[in-house]
Amino acid sequence: MSSDTVESTPDEERSAFETAQEEQEDVDPRTIPQTLEEPPPVGDEIEYPDYPDEDHETWQILVERQMEQLPGRACEAYMRGQDVLGLEGDRIPDLADLSRRLNEETGWEVANVPGLIHEKNFFSLLSQRKFPSTNYVRGREELDYTPAPDCFHDIFGHMPMLTQPEFADFYQLYGQAAQNAEGADRPRLERFHWFTVEFGLIQEQGEKRIFGAGIVSSNEEVTHALSDEVTLHPFDPEHIVEKDDYEVYNLQKELFVLDSFEQLVDGFRDWTSKSGLL
Repeated sequence: MSSDTVESTPDEERSAFETAQEEQEDVDPRTIPQTLEEPPPVGDEIEYPDYPDEDHETWQILVERQMEQLPGRACEAYMRGQDVLGLEGDRIPDLADLSRRLNEETGWEVANVPGLIHEKNFFSLLSQRKFPSTNYVRGREELDYTPAPDCFHDIFGHMPMLTQPEFADFYQLYGQAAQNAEGADRPRLERFHWFTVEFGLIQEQGEKRIFGAGIVSSNEEVTHALSDEVTLHPFDPEHIVEKDDYEVYNLQKELFVLDSFEQLVDGFRDWTSKSGLL
């Protein structure tokens, strides 16, 4: 093979994000993962930035918009998690403070990362019960959607669920399994993450409720996810990991519904055990 030949990833091993980026003419550089050259600051090592007033105002706008919609739509565990973390709407939270609260609740900590990081760095942190979070907020021109991670998605979207014991345990297991994944198992795990951590629903008191970070942090997805426009499936790991027709940059057309967070842990353990990932 000549040095000029570029090896391509087989179709069955390509992630939905890789496919989506290949279809775009201009790829946003913020969506290209960064490799961490050294361990990121964790917990009390994290310094609080000197945010301009506009950033705090953006945070406030984002929080107030979501909180108008979440009561009665988000699950109890997510809403309780907001209270545990003491999330407020008038000021961007301090990652070090959030880390202390998470550690007291479920043994998780926060690691401050510069942006989207390489999957190996991401999975390694998860396996250590360290959640990678940015500390910058999106610009005012991207209120409705940003393709890159920001602290609103990381904090408001993800962290409340890390106060839920079963979900917190599952996420560590996910990081451990993902470090062992090769070939076609990589996109399978990405699908599992997408339809649970990012776009998961749960049955609660006879109603469908949202817990996925991609839903609770999206102004449009909150109502869309519970509308008649979405086809709902019962939680089934085998179905989820083989689903190859979803889009990462559009409203979701199909979602999966958990019966409980215990089911999430048990289902993930069973599937990864059969697959030799755990």
